[in-house]
Amino acid sequence: MGTDAIWITESDVVELMDLADAITALETALREEARGAAQNMTKTLLQYGKNNLHAIGGKLGDFVGTKSWTHTQGGTCPLLLLWRAEDGSLVAVIEAFALGSLRTGGISGVAARWMALENSSVMAIAGTGKQALAQVGAMLAARPIEHLRIYSPRAESRQAFAAQVVEEFGIQPAECTSMKDACRGAHIVTLVTRAATPFLDAAMLERGAHLNAVGAIAPDREEFAQDVFDRATLIAVDNLPGVQQLSREFMTRYGPGDWNEVAPLSALIASGRRRSSVDDLSIFKAMGMGISDLALGAELVRRAHARGAGRVIAQPRKQKPRLSRRRARSPA
Repeated sequence: MGTDAIWITESDVVELMDLADAITALETALREEARGAAQNMTKTLLQYGKNNLHAIGGKLGDFVGTKSWTHTQGGTCPLLLLWRAEDGSLVAVIEAFALGSLRTGGISGVAARWMALENSSVMAIAGTGKQALAQVGAMLAARPIEHLRIYSPRAESRQAFAAQVVEEFGIQPAECTSMKDACRGAHIVTLVTRAATPFLDAAMLERGAHLNAVGAIAPDREEFAQDVFDRATLIAVDNLPGVQQLSREFMTRYGPGDWNEVAPLSALIASGRRRSSVDDLSIFKAMGMGISDLALGAELVRRAHARGAGRVIAQPRKQKPRLSRRRARSPA
């Protein structure tokens, strides 16, 4: 077995990695996937009441790992576990809330680099929750964004998120009262909501727009209408099996039929296919996949060892289970 493992905390993650680092690590991992050197464990989802239990995992290089979390009304506490693939020794336990934001924002950044217009300067975002700020940061890292438009049906949510954007990035966004207004002139449109019914249709999107649809990661959720597919000339997803099983928009569109026009983002990158002047709309759908988490986890472990970060935890020691019931001693 290997040496002692490390526990990497949320504060360690924030100190060791930013969105630009995440985008680089993710694109490298996607290239590994395209050449068959990385494997995904298809996302598993259990819905219980209004809550969801998730598990994803995979293999990347020397590591195998899995991330699990439950999304509840009270919040979530995700953990990523990494093992050494060769001998099964524990490498790291990583608190994965910040990592999840870096992963989800970062994969959108990779998609924008390949699928959005190079001169994209206007972004619209629907959703102001915990993933939204990272989505803005990723687009700022990937494309020369100068203008941001925020849509949420709640004025207080728009205002609060706009204040966060100003504080974090120093840009003054516009607050929009409708999705149509937010999309007007937008080169990149990001959906990061938990909507149960579609609120974006094809007529709202400008020609040449790129759509990052990264919310609605359960089959009872849906953000965009089916007519968006009718205009799409470039469609990619993070993990095809996950989308086939859990994305309501894609399941409705393709069902048991032909999925050939839907490409894994890794295959798009490997082929060198970028947006061309003849493309109308492009769509990227992310459900979350194990390779993405492993890519960031492996890089965090490397950086933690290099900088002496993380708390050392001993390798678990095997213990024999008690197989028989012991008779309790009679009191004296």
